[in-house]
Amino acid sequence: MNKKFFYISILLLLMLLSSCKSKRNLVSSLPSLEVVADSVLRADTVGLPVSLVGVLTFDQSDLRDIRRMSGRSARSSRSLAKLKIRKKEIVKRGTQITFTTLDVSSSYKGVKRVRMYDFTHRDVPEAFDSCRIAFISDLHYKSLLKEEGLADLVRLLSFLHADVLLMGGDYHEGCQYVAPLMAALAQVKTPLGTYAVLGNNDYEACYSEVVNEMKRRGIRLLEHKVDTLKRDKDRILVAGVRNPFDLKQNGQSPTLALSPDDFVILLTHTPDYAEDVPVTHADLILAGHTHGGQVTLFGYAPVVPSRYGQRFLTGLKYNSAHIPMIVTNGIGTSQHAIRLFAPAEVVMITLHRLR
Repeated sequence: MNKKFFYISILLLLMLLSSCKSKRNLVSSLPSLEVVADSVLRADTVGLPVSLVGVLTFDQSDLRDIRRMSGRSARSSRSLAKLKIRKKEIVKRGTQITFTTLDVSSSYKGVKRVRMYDFTHRDVPEAFDSCRIAFISDLHYKSLLKEEGLADLVRLLSFLHADVLLMGGDYHEGCQYVAPLMAALAQVKTPLGTYAVLGNNDYEACYSEVVNEMKRRGIRLLEHKVDTLKRDKDRILVAGVRNPFDLKQNGQSPTLALSPDDFVILLTHTPDYAEDVPVTHADLILAGHTHGGQVTLFGYAPVVPSRYGQRFLTGLKYNSAHIPMIVTNGIGTSQHAIRLFAPAEVVMITLHRLR
């Protein structure tokens, strides 16, 4: 009996050692990966703050299932978290994206936060290193966004000193609001100008009013067009999509004819477009439409106006071609004038040349 027990014990010990060794080999074979951290800043005065409040945190959307653990289990969990985040951050050679979040709710009525991205890419020209891009979408004026909020939005955009302003559509909730809205947005002066696409609301109602007011105010409308931003002898390209919900007419991306050597930003109202059609040669896609779900619970939105569900809900995403896409929560609301855990936001992107 003792001899039999001895052999069984030896067998179990060998199986355990074999299991541990295979796990060690699996872990050691994984590539070394880095982490994107999301810093949270707060603004308690009229001007933007200079202090960092809070600590570096991971993107919570990828860590919902991580539980607090101790010892070796906690360390293993953190390693897996780093793996997930790194996989999202760098999708191809020559691209790196990090972001921070700035809370401005105490100073600006129309906006709760500024999501600030640092976008490093090998195709960013030397003259555009540190170029600042402001991106707004889904104002739905007047819904939750009203006169005071619009004035605060203009004040915030002016304070951010962007080099160019890009706008993603769904501007109004009534034709009578188009003229005062465009007049207010035209007060935001940037060295490289303001460029826009239209959203489904703008195509469904008041199309001519929106187009005419943009033209009158010097806002460049990109309906399946490409415009050039120039600095010194360098350039970047901004392409815009016409009605991305009508793929029968607009199912060929305006980026297809562009050079792979140019740095190309694709502006589209809905993120679905970048998944539904090839957007070859786009280096960065900017989209809105989802409102970040508008109402979310623990990061989940019961209603998302996207055929891909939660996939392109908000923030930094990638299409199946691994092209990075920033989806903004937008500013206004539709259907009901309420936001819950999907704060109205302005997106700021700083371009960096990969060195």
